[in-house]
Amino acid sequence: MSEIEREAMEYDVVIVGAGPAGLSAAIRLKQLDADLNVVVLEKGSEVGAHILSGAVLDPCGLDALIPDWKEKGAPLNTPVKEDNFYMLGEGGEIRIPNFPMPPLMNNHGNYIVSMGNVCRWMAEQAEGMGVEIFPGMACSELVYGENGEVKGVVAGVFGVEPDGTYGDGTEPGMELHGKYVFLSEGVRGSLAKEVIAKYDLQAGKEPQKFGVGMKEIWEIDPAKHKEGTVTHTMGWPLNGNAGGGSFIYHLENNQVYVGFVVHLNYKNPYLFPYMEFQRFKHHPMVAELLEGGKRVAYGARAISEGGYQSMPKMVAPGAALLGCSVGMVNVPRIKGNHNAMLSGKAAAEAAYAAIQDGRSGDELTDYEADVRSGPIGKDLKKVRNVKPMWSKWGMLPSLALGGLDMWTNTLGFSLFGTLGHGKTDAAATEEASKHKKIDYPKPDGKLSFDRLTNVSFSFTNHEEEQPCHLQLADPNVPLNVNLPKFDEPAQRYCPAGVYEVLEGESGPEFRVNFQNCVHCKTCDIKDPSQNITWVTPQGGEGPNYPNM
Repeated sequence: MSEIEREAMEYDVVIVGAGPAGLSAAIRLKQLDADLNVVVLEKGSEVGAHILSGAVLDPCGLDALIPDWKEKGAPLNTPVKEDNFYMLGEGGEIRIPNFPMPPLMNNHGNYIVSMGNVCRWMAEQAEGMGVEIFPGMACSELVYGENGEVKGVVAGVFGVEPDGTYGDGTEPGMELHGKYVFLSEGVRGSLAKEVIAKYDLQAGKEPQKFGVGMKEIWEIDPAKHKEGTVTHTMGWPLNGNAGGGSFIYHLENNQVYVGFVVHLNYKNPYLFPYMEFQRFKHHPMVAELLEGGKRVAYGARAISEGGYQSMPKMVAPGAALLGCSVGMVNVPRIKGNHNAMLSGKAAAEAAYAAIQDGRSGDELTDYEADVRSGPIGKDLKKVRNVKPMWSKWGMLPSLALGGLDMWTNTLGFSLFGTLGHGKTDAAATEEASKHKKIDYPKPDGKLSFDRLTNVSFSFTNHEEEQPCHLQLADPNVPLNVNLPKFDEPAQRYCPAGVYEVLEGESGPEFRVNFQNCVHCKTCDIKDPSQNITWVTPQGGEGPNYPNM
């Protein structure tokens, strides 16, 4: 939309996304030079609105960024006291002892936290240092300079007509220019996706792999609550249908975070990740914990799982990718926030050095080198084979061989080298004719819930008159390709019930209920025809996760 005239504001560094990576970058820039002009743009209605509380945080990133975080009141209030690992069967469980686990799997010294509250606290620190933070400002476009470099972003566009055109009531937004632009949008961010494609940053790397993580916050009977307890499970109900597992974290105030992750490289298009999560809660061990309690929030998001070998080139002219825009989750630990913080710190240091040298708009190669050879690379390289082993050989062999590989990597070598991932998650989907439908029990409304009821607990909202932010490259593909070949898996892989196939008067109809979208990006990843593109809606829309 180059014909649109917009005002422009100039900054030293423009940061897209107020998650742990973006806020760490902003804080570090101001630590290095208080006079730098730094802006953070957040599409959520407030900082933390798009981060459903609940994680186990390795504080090493915070230690490096703000060593006196305890004195400054960081909301890390629940140290991990107990680690449990279980293999589930339909009617029981087997405890996996802790002693065979590689040292990196130990949660001693970590904290059960609300990442929403951690980010709110980090935003307070950043604003106190002079960082400008603008929530409710979605970044819808990149701005390119004369030499093809990323020059800035367009933010704050509101009131676009339903057909995508600008009308009399449209606010065209502003251009925010920077010597460097940091993209810390989280998993599968629309601007990061554009940069990766434009500059071919994935060339020579393994395809990125993903999971969909679904989470509920529960308030439970105080007699069952064990503050500081961390539990992870594998096995039932997924068994051989898909990779994945669960987590249950006991924080303060009789609350528990109950989460379930399904790896998106599953083959059977009839698999229904959300219903696998709901079925999981009926396992006797989980049901006993939750009975008598109440669910108070729900959310979902994609998780980057490709690890070390899937990280794209992280820099392009004028731009750097941070945190989950690169994919820095340590899959067996189910942790990425510490690496996100470290990536923000590293990017800030590289940009500061470049600005001191009078540079702008070039590639921050020092940032890339720091990530790959520093603490982030060392963390991810040790576990690089766990995910491909699981994908190739299944859960039990990968449990044994992955554990062995993590142990040997702790000693500095691997018997397996670096394994590849092969197909993308979309390409892994097989035709429905090769599989049987899965019969899922109906939610009981006490432990398990239908999707629309649960989505109401994400407090998601989208203005209905705006353009649909879930764009179909070809509107005929869902019914003409995906339905006959794959029984249109969008009906099932979306954890928010956005996509429906309905029977109309003249045959099947495909409906996109974009108002339900919780911004998980699963559709952008798993659609077997790669026909769906997630783009950012207006600022302030989407989930509004509670402040817990």
